[in-house]
Amino acid sequence: MNQPLAIAPIADAWNHFHAISHVGHITDDQEYETSIQLADALINEGAMEETHPQYSLFMMLNDLIYAYDQRHDAMSAPQSAQVLRFLMEQHGLKLAQLPEIGRQSDVSEILAGKRSLTANHIRSLSARFGINPNAFF
Repeated sequence: MNQPLAIAPIADAWNHFHAISHVGHITDDQEYETSIQLADALINEGAMEETHPQYSLFMMLNDLIYAYDQRHDAMSAPQSAQVLRFLMEQHGLKLAQLPEIGRQSDVSEILAGKRSLTANHIRSLSARFGINPNAFF
């Protein structure tokens, strides 16, 4: 039989982690900027790689940033599409020439705003074009 989860040590660890990292539910622009800065620092440390020890932290932080964007910035999905469209134009690429995303129809749906780029798409595109992943946000 499973033992009940001990919440007190988790809460203590969370409070300590939150106090030093300021990572948590993003409620305002200041917390958003702090989260972006931490994400940038993690990117610089290589945390976008799945084998990196802080990969899970990076992905959780990206989820928090994405959730805030969805609640407060209706331009986040179109921004990604605009950046992708610009890169395609700059490099003379067709819909079928982006294996980082998948099929031609997938690219088309992203450009039309029907789908969003995933973290894996952004990681791959950033590496291919040599740009900061935050350019997509």
